[in-house]
Amino acid sequence: MKELLAVLQNSTIYDLSQTYFPGMAHFPTHPPFLYGLTREHGDFVGPEGHSSSADALAMSGHAGTHIDALCHFSRRGRLHGDQPVVQAPASGHEHYGAHTIPPILRHGVMLDIAGIEKTEVLPGDFEVGPAHLDRAAQGLVIGPGDVALIRTGWATYWPRPADFVAQGHAPGPSMAGARWLSERGVFAAGSDTLAFEKIPSETMPVHVHLLVESGIHIIECLNLEELAASAVREFVFVAAPLKIRGATGAPMRPLAVVPAEAENR
Repeated sequence: MKELLAVLQNSTIYDLSQTYFPGMAHFPTHPPFLYGLTREHGDFVGPEGHSSSADALAMSGHAGTHIDALCHFSRRGRLHGDQPVVQAPASGHEHYGAHTIPPILRHGVMLDIAGIEKTEVLPGDFEVGPAHLDRAAQGLVIGPGDVALIRTGWATYWPRPADFVAQGHAPGPSMAGARWLSERGVFAAGSDTLAFEKIPSETMPVHVHLLVESGIHIIECLNLEELAASAVREFVFVAAPLKIRGATGAPMRPLAVVPAEAENR
């Protein structure tokens, strides 16, 4: 136990999440993030002069940095593994709800597509295909159960919601790019964009292929800029999605853990 703690204490921790704030970017079909103080300091002052403050928030399961549960997409009334859709407005989904996603502690890789294209931010019409992924993955071993994250550079737009949403346009993987990932059997694939595929897209084929056909989770609205600045491509990916019963997605705060010996290679 002490040896493990020593390794962790000597590791560099990268926060891969975006900050939540009112007015932040959200997919047009999902509700916005709402926040407010429900109790301010001074509303009640105790006999010793103490007071407390409290707040409330409301949001979509797909707000900010989040993971898609496998029940997020279906095709012809079926979920992954040919499970039927069983749903209710007040309780969500019977199969594959966000509460079934286990805490994540896995080998992670970053595929820096913006980096190999020698640009800070990919254009909104850029489609990531197998050739891009091959180049970005040189020197890495990506296998079953891994978490593969694609950097487009769009995380830099996060403080400017209008630029991040970009009227529904953003770069992302093509179907061939999605198959490149599913052929490697990854546990989850993610990116720093609003949707893990090139949008706009009427049929969202990448989501259907990964979630329904392949049982691969999708992570969106990541912040991969610090990893890129430090030239980190491989790490331990750690995250615990909120355990919301029946939900189609869940906010989470993912971390990339890089042991000191790995950084010095």
